[in-house]
Amino acid sequence: MSKTAEVTVKTVAGLMVSGAKSVVAEAEELLNKTKKEKGADQKVAFPETAFYLPLANALLGSEVKTVTDAEKVLATAKTLVIKDVPAEDKWTNFLKDSLNAGVATILSEELISALKYIYGKEPQADCPGFFSDTLLRSLGIQLVDGRISGIAVILGKAPDAKTAVSIVRDLQKRNILTLLGGNVDGVSIIDQLKESGLAMGLDSYVVPFGRDTISIVYVLNFAIRAALSFGGIKAGNAKACVDYVRERVPAFVLLLGGVDEVKAATGAGALAAGVPIITDLDLPEVRVPGVCAHEECLIVEKDHKKIVQKAIETRGIKVKVAQVPIPVPFSAAFEGERVRKENMFVQFGGKYSMAFEYLRMKKMGEIEDGKVTIVGPEADTMQDGSSYPLAIVVDVAGRKMSADFEPILERQIHKFLNYAMGIFHMGQRDMNWVRISKDARKAGFKIRHFGDILIAKLHDEYGAIVDKVQVTIYTNEKDVKSILPEARKAFAARDERLAGMTDESVDTFYSCTLCQSFAPDHVCVVSPERLGLCGAYSWLDAKAAHEITPTGGNQPIKKGRAVDNVKGIWEGVNEFVFDKSHQHTSQMSAYSLMDSPMTSCGCFECIVAIVPEANGVMIVNREYTGETPAGMKFTTLAGSVGGGNQTPGFLGVGRLYIVSKKFISAEGGLERVVWMPKELKEALSDKLKERCKELGKPELFDKIADETVATDAAALVEYLQKINHPALNLPPLI
Repeated sequence: MSKTAEVTVKTVAGLMVSGAKSVVAEAEELLNKTKKEKGADQKVAFPETAFYLPLANALLGSEVKTVTDAEKVLATAKTLVIKDVPAEDKWTNFLKDSLNAGVATILSEELISALKYIYGKEPQADCPGFFSDTLLRSLGIQLVDGRISGIAVILGKAPDAKTAVSIVRDLQKRNILTLLGGNVDGVSIIDQLKESGLAMGLDSYVVPFGRDTISIVYVLNFAIRAALSFGGIKAGNAKACVDYVRERVPAFVLLLGGVDEVKAATGAGALAAGVPIITDLDLPEVRVPGVCAHEECLIVEKDHKKIVQKAIETRGIKVKVAQVPIPVPFSAAFEGERVRKENMFVQFGGKYSMAFEYLRMKKMGEIEDGKVTIVGPEADTMQDGSSYPLAIVVDVAGRKMSADFEPILERQIHKFLNYAMGIFHMGQRDMNWVRISKDARKAGFKIRHFGDILIAKLHDEYGAIVDKVQVTIYTNEKDVKSILPEARKAFAARDERLAGMTDESVDTFYSCTLCQSFAPDHVCVVSPERLGLCGAYSWLDAKAAHEITPTGGNQPIKKGRAVDNVKGIWEGVNEFVFDKSHQHTSQMSAYSLMDSPMTSCGCFECIVAIVPEANGVMIVNREYTGETPAGMKFTTLAGSVGGGNQTPGFLGVGRLYIVSKKFISAEGGLERVVWMPKELKEALSDKLKERCKELGKPELFDKIADETVATDAAALVEYLQKINHPALNLPPLI
């Protein structure tokens, strides 16, 4: 580093320290005010999280519950900021001092944000505020499966609204989640995008987090919770948490338009947390070994057309951009985009017309690869604002193709069509609903492009089993009606085939280790009667995934000799799990809650937890935020269950596993269930009632309590005794 650059770096470091002092002072003032007005016992917390104040929890091991607890964190933050900045020629520890100041800054910003919740000043308008643990799980899954390739945090503003849109579109095309915040001279990139009419929200991978710099703490504590939740790292192990973020959370900051002391100090906090900064400002570049990935911390790129690519290269993000021959942008970032009625060109299905989509296997000589045929009106002859019938028939052929793979490939139609900007797709089979926006039509989008998308993506993602793809699309009612009976017959046959499969009918299960990018020691074992705990992978899905990518995260597991058929323990499964969990888990039982239960990564839809007083179990889904009879909310329970932990009495599951015949069958199955949230019970009501009838106890459904009956163990037991719940008469769980 040259002498001039060194001086400049020290100047920036001084700005970081002065900014830290300013933020710490603001936190102290607000904390003193809260203590005076609300009292030392005033509760301090973010909503819907198991990790207290996440940064303080992860970096210091502090469990902030009250103002008094917050004071201890602030006291620690103060010790991290040097009292006076030395003269530049005498300042030798400037990098260490600035990074320490950054840690003090983000700890203080976290306190400020939490205290603002008490006064109703958070979340800000148009911003979600704190990112809940539920959102953490959702985005974590998308990072694992590749739908999100990285996380960009834009702080400040672009030179103009057009440039702002260009940068965000560049990120969207690369499947990068873009989080927006901060301002320069009162103007935020959030305002620039609103001015341009760009849709923001989680569905479009563009989410504002706040119009001030301090709000970036929501992003940082989102990243640090990944280490605690998915990584299973213990609170207080700061180095391991930061290493996890640096190595496994592909995030970077784009600092645009201007910098002040608070931005500088907050930037130092981001660097200390393992997140690099790429800026368009005239600042010195900084590389510090061991702080950020590839030793690159602060990088300059003044060309806004190149800044996204520079950030991707700096962070080492692997981006796969799909090449699809259509006239609109194509990316997973558009998957959740909505096409409102006022911006709709035409629509198909829903409650407006007859529509369905159907994928079927054909022999190699029966179809022509790449052929798209439209039978009926094309988009250029359709009337603006109208509804039309639609049948999308996809014929596939391949030497490794199997009828078992038809529903897996068919379900991808929903995802692939939604990747096109300006296209809305909902549902599947004969319950779908599709819209084309005016903007997409103006860009030249036609009905035949549905076929182009499906051909390109099925070849791209399923080339291992698909050799030929042909698409025929019908847009007249006569043809749609004539083909629908064939499709419905196939749908019914598939459902019957899957329903008849049992764990005993196969000698091979499948693993899912996709989440090891977040939870290195977790191994999910998927069987015909137990889907993956995230709810996304069935046995057939995993089997298909292995056929498609033989070296991927879904590997066959030969069950081998049975050790215990009741608990679901097999030698082959144990050997596989021991090896793939890095010798972390030596035994796993498929059907027991109490003896060697399967581990969890943090992606589970529901948690099963023992209620000893009731001799039964409760089930709580992620969406339920209230109290439970276990004395812990979902988020607190999740802290014990996730991260690859094996915790007897606690189990992460996919919600459909609840209605499986193998659901904790070693402990009595469904008869052990004494409580679940009303929403979950209603969502599964038909399947739950069917299972109760199969057990010869149709009254069991009504005997399962919910939050309207009890939310504490004592009241629950009183209710169970009153109705004589069968769990009370089963053998003791403990």
